[in-house]
Formats: sequence, C-alpha cells, structure tokens
Amino acid sequence: MTQNDMTLDMTEAAAKQVTDLFSAEGKTGLMFRVAVTSGGCSGFQYAFTFDDQKTEEDHCFEHHGVTVVCDETSLELLKGSVIDYKQELIGSAFVLTNPNAASSCGCGSSFAL
Repeated sequence: MTQNDMTLDMTEAAAKQVTDLFSAEGKTGLMFRVAVTSGGCSGFQYAFTFDDQKTEEDHCFEHHGVTVVCDETSLELLKGSVIDYKQELIGSAFVLTNPNAASSCGCGSSFAL
C-alpha cells in the first residue's frame, strides 16, 4: 500500500463533535484514535477513543483541526473510509463509512470483509 492509498477522512460534523468532546475533557494535546478490533456481530468492530500518545506504527491525519490517529493494521482495513457524526431522533453517534467492508451489522458498529 502506498502512502496515497492510506487515507482516513473525517467530515466537518465529526470534527466539530470531537472538538467539543475534547473541550469537555479539559485536556490539551488529545487525538482521536480510530481502530479495528475483532468482535461484534460481523467479525470486526470499530473503536473510537481519545489518546494523547502515538506509536511508531501510527498514521496521523489532520481534518478540520482534529488529529486522527490510526495504527497500521487498522488502517489496512479502513483505507478510504470516512468518519462522520450523525444526529437523529433515536440518538447520535460516530459513523464510519468503510468501502472495504463486504457487509456490516444493522447498528453499523461492526463489519465483515
């Protein structure tokens, strides 16, 4: 995979929500970490956390003032994905549109290749 193939995008709505959550934490230097773990009803699941550390294998992306961090293994499964934030009557959540997923569960938090 070339550096150009290793993309992870974030919408302005998601960046605004992350910025608001960072402000509520009251800590500076936070990054938004996106990862893939095994589990969920489809085999893999998305994980979103705050982090103030990065490792040598992490890739960093800047979007709308937010630093998004993703480890190399997760990025292989997420390349070309877009992180969004959806607010609906039934709730609000970060949503990841992953072009590499062959299928996903109804809740959208897990996927299969």
